[in-house]
Amino acid sequence: MKQRIDLSVEARETGKHNSRALRRDRKVPAVIYGATENKNLWVAEGDIVRYNVRAYENALFNLKSGDSAVGGKVVLIKKVDVHPLTRRPQHVDFFALDLKKTVRVSVEIRLEGKPIGLSDGGLLSVVARSIEVECLPTDIPGAIVADVSGLGVGDALHVSDLQIPENIKVITGAEQTLAVVNVIEEEAAPAADAAAAAPVAGAAAPAAGAAAAPAKEGEKKK
Repeated sequence: MKQRIDLSVEARETGKHNSRALRRDRKVPAVIYGATENKNLWVAEGDIVRYNVRAYENALFNLKSGDSAVGGKVVLIKKVDVHPLTRRPQHVDFFALDLKKTVRVSVEIRLEGKPIGLSDGGLLSVVARSIEVECLPTDIPGAIVADVSGLGVGDALHVSDLQIPENIKVITGAEQTLAVVNVIEEEAAPAADAAAAAPVAGAAAPAAGAAAAPAKEGEKKK
C-alpha cells in the first residue's frame, strides 16, 4: 500500500486580513475540496516547503486536525501558490480523495540507460517528462521508469513503449513522443558554404568597374 504522511492542519477564518496575519506567523492559508465539504484551513509553512518538491508530487497525506470534519481525510497537495519574489508559499489547495474511486494525476517519466545512438554522434532530447494516468489513489506510482539504452540515432521513445502496470490506465495518447535521439548537425557546414560563396560575390565588383576604365591611348576625349 502507498505510504501516507501525517500533516497537521487547522480551521481558519476567511478574509485578506486573516490571511496576512497567518502568513506573518509562518502559516499558509489553505482550502480542502473534493470528496468532502469545502473547508478553509491553514498549514505550517515549513511543512509545505518540505513537501512541495518533485519527490512528494503525488504523495498521500493524512490530515491531522482538531476539526473532526477534516481530521483523517486523505489528500493530495493539488496546488501551491508561491510569492513571485520571496518564493514563500501563499496558498495551498488540498484535494480530498475517495480511496475507492480512481483519480487522474500526472506522473513523472524517469529515463534510465545510455542510448547506443550517442556513440554514433546522436543527442538524446527529452520531449515530455510526464504523462497523465488514472488509477486508485493507493496505486499512484512515484514514477514510471523507461529504459532508453536501446535507442539508436533517429529512434524515439513513445508512450506506447512504456511498461505500465495493469492497474494503471494511461490517459496520454499512445503516439506521444517522450524522448528522441537526434543527429547532431555539423556547425562547420554553413560556414564553409559562406566561404565558398564569397569569391563569387567579390568577382562581380571588378566587372562592374570595368566600364569606368580609362580610355585607350589614342582615343579622342570628349
